[in-house]
Amino acid sequence: MSQSVVHVPGLPDDVEVRRSTRRRRSVTAYREGGRTIVVVPHRMARADIAEYVVELVGRLDAREKRSRRTDSQLHARALELSHRYLDDRAVPRTVRWVSNQKRRWGSCTPVDSAIRLSDRLQPMPEHVVDYVLLHELVHLLVPGHGPDFEAWMQRYPRLLESRAFLAGVDHALGHGLQPEPDDLDDAGGRGDTEADAAADQPQAPAAPAAPAVPDIDLTEPVAPAPRAPRAPERASDTLF
Repeated sequence: MSQSVVHVPGLPDDVEVRRSTRRRRSVTAYREGGRTIVVVPHRMARADIAEYVVELVGRLDAREKRSRRTDSQLHARALELSHRYLDDRAVPRTVRWVSNQKRRWGSCTPVDSAIRLSDRLQPMPEHVVDYVLLHELVHLLVPGHGPDFEAWMQRYPRLLESRAFLAGVDHALGHGLQPEPDDLDDAGGRGDTEADAAADQPQAPAAPAAPAVPDIDLTEPVAPAPRAPRAPERASDTLF
């Protein structure tokens, strides 16, 4: 057994600490059945655990608050992304979370200017949610994934990073793994390394490493706009 529960005096009753023989130096936390689970390296001293618990629970609370973005807030974010990267050309009428999209991250209906994002995205990093939202916004302008579509998407500075992230999630799900919430958000752990993040998972082929993409100041001028594409000739759903 790779994990064992350890009692740490002074912690709240709804916090459970588990030592992991597979973790070397990282600490992570997630919610499970109304409890907060904190996973620590097997050799961590009890005196150090309480300090980590306080920090990680605070980070979990902040992440969950951020992930509860309402449909109206999601719509406002879509308009902001359209202004920043698409010259305000994509104006969705509705943007909302849905729970019935289990095999795609997002979809849109150009005739209704309606965008839907899978609620599976909610615990993921904000730049990944923005990427999927921008992807669907571009589909309001371009029906397929050809050169015109890619020209618009290239304006997003974290394009490759976001695509690699979602490819990694798809890879894990395709091999029967269920990523824990903290594995989907870069704010859920402390001191994580690639080896530690993979350590608590069952043996499976490792996902390719994400390509290194430097952060880009979003206030800098973006590339010139590509030629304005023609609107779709027929009304049909465009799927991510």
